[in-house]
Amino acid sequence: MRQNSAESRLAQSQIHLSIKDMERFDADAVVIGAGVIGLAVARALSMQGRDVIVLEAEALIASHTSSRNSEVIHAGIYYAKGSLKARHCVQGRRKLYKYLDQHSVTYNRCGKLVVAHGDEAAGLEGIVGRARDNDVEDLVIMDGDAARALEPALAPEIEAAIHSPVSGIFDSHGYFLALQGELEDRGGMIAFETPVEGGEVKPDCVELVTGGAMPAIITAKTVVNAAGHNSVFLAAKIAGDHVATLPVPRYVKGSYFSITGRTPFSRLIYPMPGTSSLGLHLTVDLAGRGKLGPDAEWLDEDAEPPFDYQVDPARAEHFFNSARRYWPDLQKDALAPDYAGVRPKLVNPGEPSGDFRIEASGPHLINLLGIESPGLTSSLSIAEHVAELAS
Repeated sequence: MRQNSAESRLAQSQIHLSIKDMERFDADAVVIGAGVIGLAVARALSMQGRDVIVLEAEALIASHTSSRNSEVIHAGIYYAKGSLKARHCVQGRRKLYKYLDQHSVTYNRCGKLVVAHGDEAAGLEGIVGRARDNDVEDLVIMDGDAARALEPALAPEIEAAIHSPVSGIFDSHGYFLALQGELEDRGGMIAFETPVEGGEVKPDCVELVTGGAMPAIITAKTVVNAAGHNSVFLAAKIAGDHVATLPVPRYVKGSYFSITGRTPFSRLIYPMPGTSSLGLHLTVDLAGRGKLGPDAEWLDEDAEPPFDYQVDPARAEHFFNSARRYWPDLQKDALAPDYAGVRPKLVNPGEPSGDFRIEASGPHLINLLGIESPGLTSSLSIAEHVAELAS
């Protein structure tokens, strides 16, 4: 684990909490966190006939990672064969499109181009080969002229591109509300402003201590930790054998800049991927607004929630220079600071991006750690997997 401040935080999380005079409740299944993963897991458990309570520290659903991203539906192109990211992204994307259709949530299967300059083009075959190993369908490598026939505003220096027609964008907030509605229709509930302060894994249950206006002790048959940014720290607050093997959490801030005026692209435009992100890409949202991002800014080793989501206007120079490699007609004065998100990582700068960690600690506690991109696309598949572990 991280030394000094991180070790101190994890040690403090084991301090015995006073539980005198707290109300006590029994529960069947408790999900910690009402982000997209928590909502999807809660829905999946409720579909099994479980009585589900979601504990959310904030006053609303999906208030952090889930709502601070590109709203992209990923194809599953980049992830290592056999990884949880590869499995859940591909399966989750297929499930997500069906779900959006069934619940009348708006989306645009606009497709994506991964564009390459010069020597970068040699790397496209490897990306496509890995993607096909992951069962990603309908990918085509095309030369620069064919890419410009699809998107005439692309730079003449683009040598080649991958076309992924199954990629898209969608109304993520409509999706969150649909998940919440299904959960509540099946009798599940969300307890807002109810942070988990501690707990313990016991032989036949997990005991949680909650804070907020009405502190309580909840004894649950199943607990799923889907706390996003806080998942590692929260897992450390729940005493049990899993604490000894928890990873060190790291965080990458990704900023976005909006584009004023018309954006002359109809597809997602991605550069070649890096180690920390999929590159500073261009999307056009459902309202027709263009935006660039995210970039990848590693936060300090001791960074922890809550985060500063302000976008530094000075980063516009980097955004402009990066985007001009594939969009030469972009004007610098068209960029405006928009919003930022923070991705939870389980690796250090310069290392491969790593995988999701979905870990059962005995039969009663499941920890979801490092659920970053493509977590949004993967959410329904992750939820089904967790529900199977919990059954």
